[in-house]
Amino acid sequence: MPTPMSSSYVESKVDGEPLPARRTEGFDVLSTLSKGKKALLLAIFCFALFLDTFNNSSLFTAIPAISVQLNIPNSQSVWLLSAYQLTFASLLLVSGRVSDLYSPKWVFVIGAFMMAVFPLVGGFIRTEIPLNVIRALTGAGMVFVPFRGALTIPSSIHLIVHMYPDPSEQAKAITAFGGMGGVGLVLGLLIGALFVSFASWPWVFYFSAIVSALIGLSIALLVPNLKRTSETESRAEKLLRFRRLDLIGVFSFTAALILFIFAITSGSIDGWRSAQVIAPLVLSFVLMVFFFVWESRLPESYAAIPSKMWRYENFAILMVISLAPFMWWSSIFLLFSWLWEVVYGFSAINTAVHFLPVGLAMFPVVPIAGAMQARLPLKWVILIGFFFICVGTVLLPFADSKGHYWPFAFPGFILGTVGASIIYTTANVALLATTPKEVSGIVSAMYMCVLQMGGAIGSAILTSIQTSVQISHGGPTSFSGRAAGFWFLFAFLILLGLLLLVLMKNTIGPVGKQGGGTTATDAENKDS
Repeated sequence: MPTPMSSSYVESKVDGEPLPARRTEGFDVLSTLSKGKKALLLAIFCFALFLDTFNNSSLFTAIPAISVQLNIPNSQSVWLLSAYQLTFASLLLVSGRVSDLYSPKWVFVIGAFMMAVFPLVGGFIRTEIPLNVIRALTGAGMVFVPFRGALTIPSSIHLIVHMYPDPSEQAKAITAFGGMGGVGLVLGLLIGALFVSFASWPWVFYFSAIVSALIGLSIALLVPNLKRTSETESRAEKLLRFRRLDLIGVFSFTAALILFIFAITSGSIDGWRSAQVIAPLVLSFVLMVFFFVWESRLPESYAAIPSKMWRYENFAILMVISLAPFMWWSSIFLLFSWLWEVVYGFSAINTAVHFLPVGLAMFPVVPIAGAMQARLPLKWVILIGFFFICVGTVLLPFADSKGHYWPFAFPGFILGTVGASIIYTTANVALLATTPKEVSGIVSAMYMCVLQMGGAIGSAILTSIQTSVQISHGGPTSFSGRAAGFWFLFAFLILLGLLLLVLMKNTIGPVGKQGGGTTATDAENKDS
């Protein structure tokens, strides 16, 4: 793996067309920073991931209060989550491209400051549709920064990869970074519950705005200026660089996802044969086909998802199984929070306390997962994760009363979280170990995209199943619809585990050992 050289430029051609020179000045500085400054920057990046997790988990205890005040039906409340997740997921692709083509520092800073604006506006809104729009804008941004909320995560990992070039240190840093998701999950639940109980639900949005502004300011002051562009870059070169963002591909992908989620969410309300369901479902399929055809015909340097990505060994299967963690977490929070607060009459804080096993189980799992990654091939580490998540999920359909919380929900939450956390952290490490450092931004973007897609699609499908079943089985206060959703989730996780067992090659890891499998450098050499 060639190390970026100070004041060097890299020029290349695609189909005979010259690409803009990439100035790599400054990236070597990251690896030479003191341990103290690296630790401080890593902590700030971790808080960025905390904030993205917080933006979802804090709403789980707040959604019932928001739904009651704004008269939002249970079947429609999923949009408060999906609106953020969908735009976040789909526009992560373009943010990964921006991190790879421009300065990840300023990508991060712009994302953080814009992240402070939309939640602040959202706190003042008191009607359903505008609030959903603001949630979508929180994940997507607007006008000249159409990738706001999605900017911080790919650029964070991009900077972490360059700060820690050693594979062993890099794996530890990325694992710690991923583990911060657990902190955001726990604190999001508690902080959201405290705001709902002792202030009001808009403070969930105000808190996010305040923390975002502080994070953006910290990175602006502490991270060295990193440049990839030449100061003498011509207008034609700038245009070529802009074309490499692939906005047509990204927006077709975004539209396909939104239409798909809208269709399956509307199906349980309007009936699966209605035009409101069939039309967006067909359009989403057409747009998704268009997206992959468009990507395959673009020169690789111009595609949001270059075709070469799928040629990296194990890349495709790692992306597929990455649907699991956020799908599991989003589903259990969404299905249980409404039940506990609206049907059982729990307070927001009581609901958060009942969810604590989900968050607290993450803390010991993250270092344990790191230790497993250093001793076992990563395929078997992920399979262990699937074993735990499936065992935990199969208990949840039986948690159908207050008395069944301790024998079924409590162990189900712990076991499922252990499995989801292992999959979440290890799949990330495996993806970065098998791809070149130069594409770490787009790889991280694709990984986070699939995670968020899992959350959005899972929430919509399980809500749709719940709504369809409860029509003839006891109504919205019954547990039968939720049980059906959990059985679907269990079957889907079993399918993903089997695909992993059959399709993933046992060539990655243990991390940090010589000859332990494919590395980023190996992947780069294969590609070249």
